[in-house]
Amino acid sequence: MKTVKDLLKDKGHDVFSLARTDSVYDAIKMMAERAVGALVVLEEGKLAGIVSERDYARKVILKGKHSQATKVGEIMTTRVVCVNSDRSVEECMALMTDKRIRHLPVLDGDQLIGVISIGDVVRAVISQKQFLIEQLERYITSG
Repeated sequence: MKTVKDLLKDKGHDVFSLARTDSVYDAIKMMAERAVGALVVLEEGKLAGIVSERDYARKVILKGKHSQATKVGEIMTTRVVCVNSDRSVEECMALMTDKRIRHLPVLDGDQLIGVISIGDVVRAVISQKQFLIEQLERYITSG
């Protein structure tokens, strides 16, 4: 069973972050440049929140705010759902589905060591299922 640790080993531990005082415009620009849908918000090196494209759409655009005048701290999610690296990929998929979230920061104690997305999790689950299918086909054809 694949774990978050395995997923991060393949994906890497890059974490794209900003501060709560940065503008929403800077956040959206960084998301576009990094081709990600969310960024973690750090305060004194610790996880303070997460800001996503969904936050931007719902809390800036729909409310008629201006992205250059709005600070990340005004729209970020502060009750961040996180996992540790020992969680299984299947557990992460269930958690993300249940909480209706697309990104999970990964913590080792209180140290942020990575972020996984629903896309990462789906790819890992598909890969696991494909491996199982191939093993079953080999078993069937070798008998």
